[in-house]
Amino acid sequence: MNLADMLSFADIQQLDRIARYYECECSSNSKNDLIQSILSKIYRKDVFEESLQNLSVEDLRFINTVIFEKREAFSLEDLMARVKNTRFAEENDEKLNPRETITTFKKRGWLFNGVSHKTKYLFQFPEDLKKRFMDMISKKFQQQIEHIQEPDIYRDEFNLIIQDIYLFLKELYHMQEVHLTASGTLYKRSLFQFLNQLSIQENPIQKGEWRFGYGRKFKDYPNRFSLIYDYCYFNKLIKEENETLKCTDKGRDIVENEKKENLENVYRFWIRLYKGPIHNIQSIVHWTSILAQNWVTVSSLKEVLNDYIKPYYYDNIDSILEERVLKMMMHLGLLKIGEHEIKGTVIQMTKVGTLIIRGIHINEEDTIIIPVEQN
Repeated sequence: MNLADMLSFADIQQLDRIARYYECECSSNSKNDLIQSILSKIYRKDVFEESLQNLSVEDLRFINTVIFEKREAFSLEDLMARVKNTRFAEENDEKLNPRETITTFKKRGWLFNGVSHKTKYLFQFPEDLKKRFMDMISKKFQQQIEHIQEPDIYRDEFNLIIQDIYLFLKELYHMQEVHLTASGTLYKRSLFQFLNQLSIQENPIQKGEWRFGYGRKFKDYPNRFSLIYDYCYFNKLIKEENETLKCTDKGRDIVENEKKENLENVYRFWIRLYKGPIHNIQSIVHWTSILAQNWVTVSSLKEVLNDYIKPYYYDNIDSILEERVLKMMMHLGLLKIGEHEIKGTVIQMTKVGTLIIRGIHINEEDTIIIPVEQN
């Protein structure tokens, strides 16, 4: 529902609180007067822009968790968890009052209780306000983005990850079974054999590297192969059994019938897997898609998104954006990455990438949780 619809369902007490917040001059006893006065104030461009400018970075992070959502209603617990996640500095946690943030958003007319019997204990954001927030934040971000001409050389891995999932399964299928170490990892010889079959070459990780959080096998295998392996494991295409690795019946069927996985499913899996360490990854991916329709510099994108990326243990803002998000988006065929002799790394979304990101949203709670093992 849009703002006008939600105001019509709101009780007169809430309307009066919203009207007082915007200093509306109207009768507090007339619901119609209250609604018309509130609408005229909130829809004014200068009022909306001023409201946006006066928001704290935490409030902006909170808004960014909902403006790309496709769901219509949120539980109180869900919203409170999102508010808590907007505080990146642990020392500020004791000052945090999620209920106060939610109450303030209700006073501003940006958040309402549901109107039906099923949704009266849930909360809803007006759809037209979500779009206005997105448009105005986008306009602000676009002013900071540095556009550039297409570089002479760039990498585009369109559909290669789909091909390599198939090649991994095919290699395992012909090997029938592969022995694993006592800790459940591939021996070096087997790992090299798999890596050499893939379209994109990766080196095994160096011993002693600090790696955890981005997948079940992230600590053992290089980034892209780790994603491929975890995708096959969680989708029951492979199984680890008695210190051996084998194709499942489902995996064998893919090889025998030369089936290919769906890129949307791989993208969905990647978001679910990386959403543990990067809780707002969908917001970061959406903004990248919106801002990088043409070639842009990564340095300017980083400046824009800097306040929205929370460091994760050994990963700082730079490594999260460049290694965990942008490079993996390239591996998924969602964007192209090039190098400019002066401006450094530059990126552009692919058409397929834009369509996939616009069309898919994963619920906040739909996350693959990987226990943190600090090695």
